[in-house]
Amino acid sequence: MARQTGPSGAHWLDAWSRDIARDLTAEDLQRLFTHDTRDAYKFFTRGLDEERLAREPWWRRQMLRVRLVFVAFTLKLSPARRSLYLIALIVALIGVIKLYRQWTAVHVPFGTPFFNVTVFAPQWADGTFALLVSIILLNLLLLLEVADRLSLKGELEVAREIQLAMLPTGTYTAGDAEICGITRPANTVGGDFYDVLPIAGDPERRVIVTIGDVAGKGSPAALLMALLLAVLRTLVDEQMEARALMARLNRQICRHTPGSRFITLFYAVYTPATGALTYVNAGQNPPLLRRRDGTIERLGGTGIALGMFEGSTYEAVETSVGRGDLLVLYSDGITEAENPAGQPFEEAGLERLVAARGGDAPAVLAPAILQAVEGHARASRFTDDLTVLILKRS
Repeated sequence: MARQTGPSGAHWLDAWSRDIARDLTAEDLQRLFTHDTRDAYKFFTRGLDEERLAREPWWRRQMLRVRLVFVAFTLKLSPARRSLYLIALIVALIGVIKLYRQWTAVHVPFGTPFFNVTVFAPQWADGTFALLVSIILLNLLLLLEVADRLSLKGELEVAREIQLAMLPTGTYTAGDAEICGITRPANTVGGDFYDVLPIAGDPERRVIVTIGDVAGKGSPAALLMALLLAVLRTLVDEQMEARALMARLNRQICRHTPGSRFITLFYAVYTPATGALTYVNAGQNPPLLRRRDGTIERLGGTGIALGMFEGSTYEAVETSVGRGDLLVLYSDGITEAENPAGQPFEEAGLERLVAARGGDAPAVLAPAILQAVEGHARASRFTDDLTVLILKRS
């Protein structure tokens, strides 16, 4: 009985082949074997001395090119993937060798149909040539994909440098307070951010302290993070009051970002002379304010996240940072980092660390928090960005 393809199989085949039938052209195939292949070759042979190579015999020149591309390509793979790739090549080679039958005489027509030249050549089982062609094409496809991904990774590394350059570095001093932040994206670029902005021309020399988290990770979140920072810094220069600034910032985010994206943000205005702190918390994790006597206060939410509703309003709350007090702002990646057993670091873990090392300077405590989270998770990679911003009065 012939097997019939069910509706799901037909649907899968249609989905798989629809864009091939619609979009594939002869020019695309030609570009694949000319332009794309040439670009991949240039990518893996950067630094090649072409003049020295040209002095070699043609057969040796081609062998050197193949070897150079192979070595450069495999070195771009991680050790685990490189091992898997080499194992696959060895298995394929063993399979091809097993298809060998014997040496045999092959009659090759030469000159006229009545004159043949007999040469000895290896005889292979039927299908060997097709197998070799498929191995070559699969390796070419893998080569092109790796070259594209590594080129994109290089561009993302540049984007990472630009993104980190947008954030303040080192320790900022505001009166008797020190402010220091640190971030570690889960991917090459991330959506967490923090900023320390002195208000230009302000007679009280107030400073903006803010931290935020764009929903999602990677390049989309990084683009929104850059947009938010640009708009925020523009509004800060206008010396707007905190509530009005957050409402206007929310309208801008709603108008210029997709509806599926939102941003949590903690925005505070710190007065160095008095320690006064006026803040608005738009859905961000409540910062921890550790008092000098060891008690901890949480600066909870005063409004919903930015970008959800254009007409959202926000309340501003006033508190103070006394001498010896410590303010810890953090993203949810800190408290949600899980160990292999699935247990998150949680706010309680952060509180214990702050209580134990509350006497450290912000420049020491901030990386110590990241190291504690890494030790808890026992992982070098995380599913979310990690960001900490600390303000401490001496």
